[in-house]
Amino acid sequence: MTATSKQTARWLVRQHLDRQPFADFAPGTRPDSLAGAYRAQDAFVALKARDCGRPIGWKIALSNPAMQRLVGLDAPIAGRMLARQVVGGPARTRRSAYGRLLIEFEIAVELGADLPASGGHCTREQAGAAVAAIRPAFELADDRGADYATLGAHAWQMVADNAWNEGAVLGERRTDWRSLDLAALRGQVWCDDQRLGEGFGRDLMGHPLDALAWLAGSVAARGHCLRKGDVAILGSLVTSKFPSSGEVWRYQLDGFEPLELTIDA
Repeated sequence: MTATSKQTARWLVRQHLDRQPFADFAPGTRPDSLAGAYRAQDAFVALKARDCGRPIGWKIALSNPAMQRLVGLDAPIAGRMLARQVVGGPARTRRSAYGRLLIEFEIAVELGADLPASGGHCTREQAGAAVAAIRPAFELADDRGADYATLGAHAWQMVADNAWNEGAVLGERRTDWRSLDLAALRGQVWCDDQRLGEGFGRDLMGHPLDALAWLAGSVAARGHCLRKGDVAILGSLVTSKFPSSGEVWRYQLDGFEPLELTIDA
């Protein structure tokens, strides 16, 4: 791990502690490549794990090509999830605990076996063979007030900043998931009594297992491996939402019990 990676990680930790808005890298902390941004992410996660627990899984961000173009990338990005930030639902979170909280509406997989990607390649069938269970999930993220109109200039910081992940809320666990048509699974979102959107499993890179296969290849290219027991969230079925205090959010993935998240001040 390079000195720059460690410097970037320490700078990011301080940015979060001081509630600084998302902004350009400080002098001496900018990675020199996407690979360098991922090395900085590894260093940042190692520091963050001291307070938030060990890494227990992964997330995919920017699974939508339109969002990739917005930030000047040509592929999704991956981040880690940490043990103390992943909880079962129903759950509550405090909006004031974040720079700017956003929530997403995901399909989560639990791995029952390691999922290596030989040569950085993994097939849908290999991905499916490693899945033990599927669950609906909220992702909790913090964009720290990022200006999306200028995000293209800061894509590597989003990578280094662990793809903005601050945890997840997991819903009902189904081990009989092979009886489900994952591509056709519909997820619907409500805030209080207002329905705000829906999406389908096929919105995740064509199929949720294709998204998982991409993730396996991506982390393998970084020298990691998806491991038995890991949880992976595969991208949002509905556009990200910025919740307000006092709201109750409900996410209904077909075939699963509704998952609720209450937003406190």
